[in-house]
Amino acid sequence: MNLTAEDIFSVQRGDGFKTLALNIFRFQAKNCEVYSAYIHHLRVKVEHVTEIEQIPFLPISFFKTHAILSSKAPIEITFSSSGTTGMVQSSHHVTDVKLYEQSYLQAFAQFYGDVTEYCFLALLPSYQQRSGSSLIYMVNDLIEKSRHPQSGYFLYNHDDLLQTLLDLKSKKQKTVLIGVTYALLDFIEQYDIDFPELIVMETGGMKGKRKEMVREELHEQLTKGFGVKSIHSEYGMTELLSQAYSLGEGVFNCPNWMQVLIRDTNDPLSLIAQGRTGGINVIDLANLNSCSFIATQDLGKINPDQSFEVLGRFDHADIRGCNLLVQ
Repeated sequence: MNLTAEDIFSVQRGDGFKTLALNIFRFQAKNCEVYSAYIHHLRVKVEHVTEIEQIPFLPISFFKTHAILSSKAPIEITFSSSGTTGMVQSSHHVTDVKLYEQSYLQAFAQFYGDVTEYCFLALLPSYQQRSGSSLIYMVNDLIEKSRHPQSGYFLYNHDDLLQTLLDLKSKKQKTVLIGVTYALLDFIEQYDIDFPELIVMETGGMKGKRKEMVREELHEQLTKGFGVKSIHSEYGMTELLSQAYSLGEGVFNCPNWMQVLIRDTNDPLSLIAQGRTGGINVIDLANLNSCSFIATQDLGKINPDQSFEVLGRFDHADIRGCNLLVQ
């Protein structure tokens, strides 16, 4: 089976997505040793899986203990999750980093338009100060591809960030400020700025710097502090090569090659209907060379229009990655 990036990134919703997802499932069931063993353990017959809803989803914790690979090609890069000292990190071995690059560039274009029209400002101290972050890899590339002279990182130099924002506002420049939650809050505690056109994108997580907040309270503070109508968010993680985006209100939409399903918290092999809360399962077709079918530790629900919301995490789950605790 010769699956290509073109197959993945040209896929459309509906039967096209179903056909490709099932083809990738069969490919990974054969070529990913860990996933194959998991399917066998569940006594699932690959040839009997004819619907997306029948596909087994690999628990995300396997990325902490196993190398999840469906390709024998050399590993080009390994992304690792953040975590407190002593916590076992997830590792995502990527044999074709161009799949990741095409995924985030095409997703950004789908939701926001041409990368070259924007200036990207990054306030990501926790991510910058460690290695292996897939988020930093993406932001580095967005900054470079924007070709805007003021695109760049701001560690703790909030004065410089304020002046840059004011300058970009005066120029009416399309601007994205992507930041870890606690750093955005630190900034608005020092400064107020009224920049209605600014896209503030929070990546979630307090990284142990502040007490976790419910989304409504957090976004109320950030909208007031930056003078914007809504706060954008991205839903992504080390174990995925795609992100879903929220343009406000904590409601996320997936790019065409990604889909979310909700599983029963009491019966993890069963899915539940839209509108009900359960565990978030993610199909990420860009994960061609690892595993495209991941059972996360997040809780959420799907809306009638197939958008979804993240409502919290399972008890005793690690707080890490780009996940915002909203309960």
